[in-house]
Amino acid sequence: MKSRESRKLDHIRYALCVGDGPCASGFSDVHLLHHCLSGICRNEVDLTCLLPGLPALAHPIIINAITGGADAVAKINESLAIVARETGSAMAVGSQFGTVRTGLHRDSYTIVRKCNPKGLIFANLSAFASVEQAKAAIDMISADALQIHLNPAQELAMEEGDRDFSNCLSHIEAMVQGVGVPVIVKETGCGMAKKEAQDLLDVGVTLLDIGGAGGTNFPAIEHQRYPEGNEELSEWGIPTVLSLLSVVQTVGWGNGVIASGGIRSALDVVKAQVLGASAVAMAGNLPQKIQQEGTEETIHFLQRLLNKVLDFYTLLGCRTFRDLHEARYYLTGETAQAVSWLRKYDQND
Repeated sequence: MKSRESRKLDHIRYALCVGDGPCASGFSDVHLLHHCLSGICRNEVDLTCLLPGLPALAHPIIINAITGGADAVAKINESLAIVARETGSAMAVGSQFGTVRTGLHRDSYTIVRKCNPKGLIFANLSAFASVEQAKAAIDMISADALQIHLNPAQELAMEEGDRDFSNCLSHIEAMVQGVGVPVIVKETGCGMAKKEAQDLLDVGVTLLDIGGAGGTNFPAIEHQRYPEGNEELSEWGIPTVLSLLSVVQTVGWGNGVIASGGIRSALDVVKAQVLGASAVAMAGNLPQKIQQEGTEETIHFLQRLLNKVLDFYTLLGCRTFRDLHEARYYLTGETAQAVSWLRKYDQND
Protein backbone atom coordinates (compact mmCIF):
# COMPACT_ATOMS: atom_id res chain seq x y z
CA MET A 1 0.00 0.00 0.00
CA LYS A 2 1.09 3.54 -0.67
CA SER A 3 1.82 6.10 2.03
CA ARG A 4 -0.72 8.77 2.97
CA GLU A 5 1.47 11.43 1.32
CA SER A 6 1.66 9.41 -1.88
CA ARG A 7 -2.12 9.00 -1.79
CA LYS A 8 -2.62 12.77 -1.53
CA LEU A 9 -0.39 13.31 -4.56
CA ASP A 10 -2.33 10.64 -6.47
CA HIS A 11 -5.60 12.39 -5.62
CA ILE A 12 -4.40 15.65 -7.11
CA ARG A 13 -2.94 14.02 -10.19
CA TYR A 14 -6.06 12.02 -10.99
CA ALA A 15 -8.46 14.81 -10.01
CA LEU A 16 -6.89 16.86 -12.80
CA CYS A 17 -7.63 14.23 -15.43
CA VAL A 18 -10.81 12.43 -14.24
CA GLY A 19 -13.84 14.44 -15.33
CA ASP A 20 -17.14 15.07 -13.58
CA GLY A 21 -19.83 12.41 -13.54
CA PRO A 22 -20.80 9.89 -14.80
CA CYS A 23 -23.87 10.84 -12.75
CA ALA A 24 -25.47 14.09 -13.88
CA SER A 25 -25.78 16.84 -11.27
CA GLY A 26 -29.33 17.65 -12.40
CA PHE A 27 -28.84 21.37 -12.98
CA SER A 28 -29.84 21.00 -16.65
CA ASP A 29 -33.28 19.91 -15.37
CA VAL A 30 -33.75 23.20 -13.46
CA HIS A 31 -35.20 26.09 -15.48
CA LEU A 32 -35.54 29.63 -14.12
CA LEU A 33 -38.28 31.91 -15.42
CA HIS A 34 -37.14 35.23 -16.86
CA HIS A 35 -38.58 38.40 -15.27
CA CYS A 36 -38.98 40.88 -18.15
CA LEU A 37 -40.09 43.66 -15.76
CA SER A 38 -37.44 43.02 -13.14
CA GLY A 39 -37.25 46.65 -11.99
CA ILE A 40 -33.71 46.03 -10.74
CA CYS A 41 -30.62 48.20 -11.03
CA ARG A 42 -27.74 45.76 -11.44
CA ASN A 43 -25.42 48.05 -9.47
CA GLU A 44 -27.68 47.65 -6.44
CA VAL A 45 -27.60 43.83 -6.38
CA ASP A 46 -26.03 42.50 -3.18
CA LEU A 47 -24.60 38.96 -3.25
CA THR A 48 -24.03 38.80 0.52
CA CYS A 49 -25.28 35.57 2.08
CA LEU A 50 -25.44 34.12 5.57
CA LEU A 51 -24.53 30.78 7.08
CA PRO A 52 -25.73 30.27 10.68
CA GLY A 53 -23.01 31.00 13.22
CA LEU A 54 -20.54 32.51 10.74
CA PRO A 55 -19.76 36.07 9.65
CA ALA A 56 -21.56 37.20 6.50
CA LEU A 57 -20.11 35.88 3.24
CA ALA A 58 -19.40 38.55 0.64
CA HIS A 59 -20.81 36.25 -2.01
CA PRO A 60 -22.11 32.66 -2.19
CA ILE A 61 -19.05 30.87 -3.61
CA ILE A 62 -16.89 28.77 -1.26
CA ILE A 63 -13.62 27.18 -2.36
CA ASN A 64 -14.16 23.68 -1.05
CA ALA A 65 -11.81 21.12 0.47
CA ILE A 66 -9.53 19.38 -2.01
CA THR A 67 -5.99 18.84 -0.80
CA GLY A 68 -3.29 19.01 1.86
CA GLY A 69 -1.16 16.55 3.79
CA ALA A 70 1.82 16.47 1.43
CA ASP A 71 4.62 18.98 1.03
CA ALA A 72 4.31 18.87 -2.75
CA VAL A 73 0.73 20.21 -2.67
CA ALA A 74 1.45 23.15 -0.38
CA LYS A 75 1.87 25.32 -3.48
CA ILE A 76 -1.64 24.46 -4.65
CA ASN A 77 -3.11 25.42 -1.26
CA GLU A 78 -1.08 28.62 -1.32
CA SER A 79 -2.56 29.49 -4.72
CA LEU A 80 -6.09 28.62 -3.59
CA ALA A 81 -5.63 30.82 -0.51
CA ILE A 82 -4.53 33.71 -2.71
CA VAL A 83 -7.58 33.19 -4.93
CA ALA A 84 -9.80 33.14 -1.83
CA ARG A 85 -8.19 36.32 -0.50
CA GLU A 86 -8.44 38.24 -3.76
CA THR A 87 -12.05 37.24 -4.45
CA GLY A 88 -13.34 37.42 -0.87
CA SER A 89 -14.22 33.71 -0.93
CA ALA A 90 -14.52 31.43 2.08
CA MET A 91 -12.23 28.40 1.81
CA ALA A 92 -11.96 24.91 3.29
CA VAL A 93 -8.69 22.99 3.44
CA GLY A 94 -8.39 19.30 2.66
CA SER A 95 -8.47 16.63 5.34
CA GLN A 96 -6.06 17.33 8.20
CA PHE A 97 -6.59 13.93 9.80
CA GLY A 98 -3.16 12.55 8.95
CA THR A 99 -1.37 15.68 10.06
CA VAL A 100 -3.08 15.96 13.46
CA ARG A 101 -2.11 12.34 14.11
CA THR A 102 1.51 12.52 12.93
CA GLY A 103 2.44 16.21 12.97
CA LEU A 104 3.75 15.91 9.40
CA HIS A 105 3.10 18.35 6.54
CA ARG A 106 1.61 21.11 8.69
CA ASP A 107 2.91 23.71 6.24
CA SER A 108 0.61 22.41 3.52
CA TYR A 109 -2.27 23.71 5.69
CA THR A 110 -0.83 26.63 7.63
CA ILE A 111 0.14 28.29 4.34
CA VAL A 112 -3.58 28.97 3.83
CA ARG A 113 -3.90 31.17 6.93
CA LYS A 114 -0.51 32.74 6.26
CA CYS A 115 -1.63 33.85 2.79
CA ASN A 116 -5.13 34.84 3.87
CA PRO A 117 -4.89 36.09 7.48
CA LYS A 118 -8.32 37.75 7.53
CA GLY A 119 -10.21 35.20 5.43
CA LEU A 120 -13.00 32.85 6.38
CA ILE A 121 -11.31 29.42 6.57
CA PHE A 122 -12.68 26.00 7.48
CA ALA A 123 -10.70 23.14 9.00
CA ASN A 124 -11.43 19.64 7.72
CA LEU A 125 -11.44 16.20 9.36
CA SER A 126 -12.89 12.73 9.10
CA ALA A 127 -16.08 11.96 11.00
CA PHE A 128 -14.05 9.56 13.13
CA ALA A 129 -11.71 12.18 14.59
CA SER A 130 -11.73 12.82 18.31
CA VAL A 131 -12.66 16.13 19.87
CA GLU A 132 -8.99 16.70 20.72
CA GLN A 133 -7.97 16.09 17.12
CA ALA A 134 -10.71 18.42 15.93
CA LYS A 135 -9.48 21.18 18.21
CA ALA A 136 -5.92 20.63 16.96
CA ALA A 137 -7.07 20.93 13.34
CA ILE A 138 -8.94 24.16 14.13
CA ASP A 139 -5.99 25.64 16.03
CA MET A 140 -3.58 24.69 13.23
CA ILE A 141 -5.14 27.23 10.86
CA SER A 142 -7.13 29.43 13.27
CA ALA A 143 -10.23 28.09 11.55
CA ASP A 144 -13.60 29.81 11.70
CA ALA A 145 -15.49 26.51 11.37
CA LEU A 146 -14.86 22.78 11.21
CA GLN A 147 -15.88 20.82 8.13
CA ILE A 148 -16.44 17.11 8.83
CA HIS A 149 -16.35 15.05 5.67
CA LEU A 150 -18.37 11.91 4.98
CA ASN A 151 -16.80 9.73 2.27
CA PRO A 152 -17.83 6.09 2.70
CA ALA A 153 -17.97 5.38 -1.06
CA GLN A 154 -14.46 6.73 -1.50
CA GLU A 155 -13.19 4.68 1.43
CA LEU A 156 -14.72 1.52 -0.01
CA ALA A 157 -13.07 2.25 -3.36
CA MET A 158 -9.65 2.56 -1.72
CA GLU A 159 -7.45 -0.47 -1.16
CA GLU A 160 -6.34 1.05 2.16
CA GLY A 161 -9.71 2.64 2.97
CA ASP A 162 -11.91 2.25 6.04
CA ARG A 163 -14.56 -0.46 6.12
CA ASP A 164 -16.17 0.30 9.48
CA PHE A 165 -18.55 3.28 9.57
CA SER A 166 -20.27 2.52 12.85
CA ASN A 167 -20.58 5.21 15.53
CA CYS A 168 -20.13 7.95 12.92
CA LEU A 169 -23.04 10.04 14.20
CA SER A 170 -21.92 9.87 17.82
CA HIS A 171 -18.45 11.11 16.82
CA ILE A 172 -20.03 14.03 14.98
CA GLU A 173 -22.21 14.87 17.98
CA ALA A 174 -19.17 14.90 20.25
CA MET A 175 -17.33 17.30 17.95
CA VAL A 176 -20.36 19.58 17.64
CA GLN A 177 -20.55 19.81 21.42
CA GLY A 178 -16.82 20.11 22.01
CA VAL A 179 -15.05 22.24 19.42
CA GLY A 180 -16.45 25.72 20.05
CA VAL A 181 -16.86 26.70 16.37
CA PRO A 182 -19.66 26.01 13.88
CA VAL A 183 -19.56 22.51 12.38
CA ILE A 184 -20.26 21.82 8.70
CA VAL A 185 -20.97 18.21 7.76
CA LYS A 186 -20.07 17.58 4.14
CA GLU A 187 -20.67 14.64 1.84
CA THR A 188 -17.95 14.18 -0.77
CA GLY A 189 -19.85 13.38 -3.94
CA CYS A 190 -22.65 10.94 -3.09
CA GLY A 191 -25.16 13.41 -1.68
CA MET A 192 -27.43 13.54 1.37
CA ALA A 193 -31.06 12.57 1.72
CA LYS A 194 -33.82 13.97 3.90
CA LYS A 195 -33.55 11.46 6.74
CA GLU A 196 -29.78 11.77 7.14
CA ALA A 197 -30.08 15.55 7.14
CA GLN A 198 -32.58 15.29 10.00
CA ASP A 199 -30.30 12.91 11.89
CA LEU A 200 -27.50 15.49 11.67
CA LEU A 201 -29.79 18.32 12.78
CA ASP A 202 -30.85 16.19 15.74
CA VAL A 203 -27.26 16.02 17.04
CA GLY A 204 -26.77 19.78 16.74
CA VAL A 205 -25.29 20.25 13.27
CA THR A 206 -26.46 23.54 11.74
CA LEU A 207 -24.55 23.58 8.43
CA LEU A 208 -24.84 20.86 5.78
CA ASP A 209 -22.82 20.65 2.56
CA ILE A 210 -24.75 18.14 0.46
CA GLY A 211 -21.82 17.15 -1.83
CA GLY A 212 -24.08 15.59 -4.45
CA ALA A 213 -23.20 13.32 -7.35
CA GLY A 214 -22.26 15.01 -10.60
CA GLY A 215 -19.02 16.79 -9.75
CA THR A 216 -15.56 15.61 -8.71
CA ASN A 217 -15.85 11.82 -8.48
CA PHE A 218 -13.62 10.44 -5.73
CA PRO A 219 -14.54 6.76 -6.25
CA ALA A 220 -13.52 7.18 -9.90
CA ILE A 221 -10.26 8.78 -8.77
CA GLU A 222 -9.66 5.89 -6.39
CA HIS A 223 -10.33 3.42 -9.20
CA GLN A 224 -7.40 4.96 -11.07
CA ARG A 225 -5.25 4.17 -8.05
CA TYR A 226 -6.74 0.73 -7.37
CA PRO A 227 -8.18 -0.80 -10.57
CA GLU A 228 -9.02 -4.04 -8.75
CA GLY A 229 -11.59 -2.22 -6.62
CA ASN A 230 -15.31 -1.79 -7.22
CA GLU A 231 -15.45 0.41 -10.34
CA GLU A 232 -19.26 0.65 -10.11
CA LEU A 233 -18.93 2.91 -7.06
CA SER A 234 -18.22 5.76 -9.48
CA GLU A 235 -21.88 5.54 -10.56
CA TRP A 236 -23.22 5.68 -6.98
CA GLY A 237 -24.88 8.68 -5.38
CA ILE A 238 -27.76 11.14 -5.26
CA PRO A 239 -27.62 13.83 -7.98
CA THR A 240 -26.85 17.25 -6.55
CA VAL A 241 -30.17 18.88 -7.39
CA LEU A 242 -32.22 16.03 -5.97
CA SER A 243 -30.12 15.98 -2.81
CA LEU A 244 -30.44 19.74 -2.46
CA LEU A 245 -34.23 19.69 -2.78
CA SER A 246 -34.47 16.86 -0.25
CA VAL A 247 -32.19 18.47 2.35
CA VAL A 248 -33.77 21.93 2.00
CA GLN A 249 -37.13 20.29 2.65
CA THR A 250 -35.73 19.28 6.04
CA VAL A 251 -33.50 22.24 6.93
CA GLY A 252 -35.51 25.05 5.40
CA TRP A 253 -34.91 27.42 2.51
CA GLY A 254 -31.79 29.57 2.96
CA ASN A 255 -31.10 28.10 6.37
CA GLY A 256 -27.55 26.78 6.19
CA VAL A 257 -27.41 24.36 3.27
CA ILE A 258 -24.33 24.51 1.04
CA ALA A 259 -24.72 23.07 -2.45
CA SER A 260 -21.74 21.32 -3.99
CA GLY A 261 -21.23 18.64 -6.59
CA GLY A 262 -20.88 19.85 -10.16
CA ILE A 263 -21.30 23.60 -9.61
CA ARG A 264 -19.52 24.78 -12.75
CA SER A 265 -21.20 27.99 -13.92
CA ALA A 266 -22.87 31.17 -12.72
CA LEU A 267 -26.23 29.75 -13.72
CA ASP A 268 -25.57 26.67 -11.57
CA VAL A 269 -24.82 28.99 -8.64
CA VAL A 270 -28.08 30.89 -9.03
CA LYS A 271 -30.16 27.77 -9.64
CA ALA A 272 -28.79 26.24 -6.43
CA GLN A 273 -29.65 29.37 -4.48
CA VAL A 274 -33.15 29.56 -5.93
CA LEU A 275 -33.64 25.96 -4.75
CA GLY A 276 -32.66 27.00 -1.22
CA ALA A 277 -28.87 26.76 -0.86
CA SER A 278 -27.43 29.55 1.28
CA ALA A 279 -24.08 29.17 -0.50
CA VAL A 280 -22.38 26.93 -3.06
CA ALA A 281 -18.96 25.30 -3.11
CA MET A 282 -16.50 24.42 -5.86
CA ALA A 283 -13.58 22.01 -5.56
CA GLY A 284 -11.90 20.06 -8.35
CA ASN A 285 -12.27 22.59 -11.16
CA LEU A 286 -10.30 25.29 -9.32
CA PRO A 287 -7.01 23.40 -8.74
CA GLN A 288 -7.31 22.26 -12.33
CA LYS A 289 -7.58 25.85 -13.53
CA ILE A 290 -4.66 26.88 -11.30
CA GLN A 291 -2.49 24.08 -12.71
CA GLN A 292 -3.43 24.82 -16.31
CA GLU A 293 -3.83 28.60 -16.36
CA GLY A 294 -2.26 29.98 -13.18
CA THR A 295 -3.40 31.79 -10.06
CA GLU A 296 -4.18 35.14 -11.70
CA GLU A 297 -6.42 33.58 -14.33
CA THR A 298 -8.24 31.61 -11.63
CA ILE A 299 -8.89 34.86 -9.77
CA HIS A 300 -10.24 36.38 -12.97
CA PHE A 301 -12.37 33.28 -13.60
CA LEU A 302 -14.13 33.65 -10.23
CA GLN A 303 -14.51 37.40 -10.67
CA ARG A 304 -16.12 36.88 -14.07
CA LEU A 305 -18.36 34.18 -12.66
CA LEU A 306 -19.56 36.48 -9.88
CA ASN A 307 -20.29 39.21 -12.43
CA LYS A 308 -22.46 36.74 -14.31
CA VAL A 309 -24.27 35.89 -11.07
CA LEU A 310 -25.13 39.60 -10.77
CA ASP A 311 -26.67 39.43 -14.26
CA PHE A 312 -28.90 36.50 -13.33
CA TYR A 313 -30.04 38.12 -10.07
CA THR A 314 -31.03 41.15 -12.14
CA LEU A 315 -32.92 39.06 -14.72
CA LEU A 316 -34.84 37.34 -11.93
CA GLY A 317 -35.81 40.67 -10.33
CA CYS A 318 -33.80 39.94 -7.18
CA ARG A 319 -31.64 42.46 -5.31
CA THR A 320 -30.61 40.10 -2.52
CA PHE A 321 -30.35 36.40 -1.79
CA ARG A 322 -33.62 36.45 0.18
CA ASP A 323 -35.43 37.74 -2.90
CA LEU A 324 -34.50 34.51 -4.71
CA HIS A 325 -37.09 32.71 -2.58
CA GLU A 326 -39.74 34.28 -4.83
CA ALA A 327 -37.98 33.40 -8.09
CA ARG A 328 -39.98 31.09 -10.34
CA TYR A 329 -38.64 27.83 -11.73
CA TYR A 330 -39.74 24.45 -13.01
CA LEU A 331 -38.16 21.01 -13.24
CA THR A 332 -37.94 18.62 -16.17
CA GLY A 333 -36.38 15.27 -17.01
CA GLU A 334 -35.19 12.72 -14.47
CA THR A 335 -35.19 15.30 -11.67
CA ALA A 336 -38.89 16.07 -12.11
CA GLN A 337 -39.68 12.35 -12.19
CA ALA A 338 -37.61 11.68 -9.07
CA VAL A 339 -39.17 14.57 -7.14
CA SER A 340 -42.66 13.32 -8.04
CA TRP A 341 -41.83 9.78 -6.90
CA LEU A 342 -40.24 10.95 -3.65
CA ARG A 343 -43.29 13.05 -2.81
CA LYS A 344 -45.45 9.95 -3.13
CA TYR A 345 -42.98 8.02 -0.99
CA ASP A 346 -43.05 10.70 1.72
CA GLN A 347 -46.86 10.72 1.72
CA ASN A 348 -46.93 6.96 2.23
CA ASP A 349 -44.17 6.93 4.85
